[in-house]
Amino acid sequence: MDLTNTKRIFQPAKRMQGLPEQFFARLVAKANAQAVKGRDIINLGQGNPDQPTPPHIVASLQEAAAKPQYHKYPPFGGFPFLKQAVAKRYKEDYNVELDPDTEVAVLFGGKTGLIEISQCLLDPGDVALVPDPGYPDYWSGIALAGARMSLMPLRADNNFLPDYSAIASSDADRAKLMFINYPNNPTGAVADSNFYQDTVAFAERHGIAVVSDFAYGAIGFGGDRPVSFLQTPGAKDVGFEIYTLSKSYNMAGWRVGFAVGNAELIGLINLIQDHYYCSLFGGIQEAAATALTGPQQCVRDLNATYESRMHALFNALGSIGWQAERPGGSFFCWLPIPAGTTSVAFADRLLEEADVVVAPGAGFGTHGEGYVRLGLLADEARLEEAVQRIGRLNLFT
Repeated sequence: MDLTNTKRIFQPAKRMQGLPEQFFARLVAKANAQAVKGRDIINLGQGNPDQPTPPHIVASLQEAAAKPQYHKYPPFGGFPFLKQAVAKRYKEDYNVELDPDTEVAVLFGGKTGLIEISQCLLDPGDVALVPDPGYPDYWSGIALAGARMSLMPLRADNNFLPDYSAIASSDADRAKLMFINYPNNPTGAVADSNFYQDTVAFAERHGIAVVSDFAYGAIGFGGDRPVSFLQTPGAKDVGFEIYTLSKSYNMAGWRVGFAVGNAELIGLINLIQDHYYCSLFGGIQEAAATALTGPQQCVRDLNATYESRMHALFNALGSIGWQAERPGGSFFCWLPIPAGTTSVAFADRLLEEADVVVAPGAGFGTHGEGYVRLGLLADEARLEEAVQRIGRLNLFT
């Protein structure tokens, strides 16, 4: 029997069929389709830092890559020196004490931990509380676990903070996990200590594990450092925080982050990772430790760059009549769109008629409709040019 032309059809597992669409992959494809036509695209739709990694961190990796001890498998869970560096940085920046052995987990970027924790805690049918709008990869881990999302609306009239009193009691009582994220992606909102106190009390009352996504923890405007969830009394009793070096040190492609906080949850993260892989290449771990323990002026300079870009952008937006609230942190701006259109249609128009890429708010959840997200990921002249292009469409007059 000739089988040369027989095509095998594989049946994917149900968990694969239930995954949400990769929103950013579709966004990139649209932008690339225009760029290949030779058009000058200003892409402000993604969260990809545009600056290089600081030279002293790059030099640390170059030196470490030649060390034979890193050419072997790294220890499961990561090298102790990196966990000690994480603890040192949290002590210096937030006055939070961490046990490097039990309260720190090394991650392949923050995204990995955000997906893994759902698989650690959720069974099919369990409930997770998720911000809406919010980072879409929260949905991915919940879908892989076969669990259900209960959405927490983030509205402008509540400073884009969830209103815990508005959560249905049935969902609050059934929820096993909750994601929060400040400085916030996509809204740029920040949270204060009062919000985190309310979060700890809510989690204790309902027996919920809290995951604080602190990816933009180093980026705050107006002279105030963003507050860490772990600075709140009782925070380590109910949850942990996930941090990434991607944003603070322009190390997005290095894929290194960490989870810190509740020892039981950290143990679960380490356990599931033991079954996936050993740990990061040792040279990257050494360079990450250099980033965390070395001079922090590069972090302060980066924050100042984003703040300067933000003000330049909003001054330009005002000149074309596009009114919006300035963000308190992160490198994102959350901009309301004109009435009578959708966020997808509006973003498509900006791409097709102005060669500017922004992210439609609907891609971040139901309550993201009516907005687009714009990243401060180009220099000031380029940001101003993007606004000038949009202004020529006369959408805000």
